[in-house]
Amino acid sequence: MLTLYVIKNCDTCRKARKALEDKGIPFQVHDLREDGLSAPLLEHILHRVPVMEVLNKRSTTWRQLDEEEKADIDANKARELMLSHPTLLRRPLLDTGDEILVGYRDGDYDSL
Repeated sequence: MLTLYVIKNCDTCRKARKALEDKGIPFQVHDLREDGLSAPLLEHILHRVPVMEVLNKRSTTWRQLDEEEKADIDANKARELMLSHPTLLRRPLLDTGDEILVGYRDGDYDSL
């Protein structure tokens, strides 16, 4: 079964969820804020998607970080930040079992 990683109040996440529902595709939802982000789950995601591709530098959370935390960001530092602040992950993330699709634009799930 597909897993859609979201944050409940994210408009793009709502669109992605609606797209899957409209296509009748079964999926489960994992809210990163409510259900959390464990180290094994983050490693599962990063095994399929490069760390800097899932780090959301446009998020409110990123903008609220101290400049020191954002300075000299590398893969290890990004991992630590995402574990501390799950809302730093770009979303939605759709885990198909074979791959993880990052973000959503209309038509992205047409091939599912």
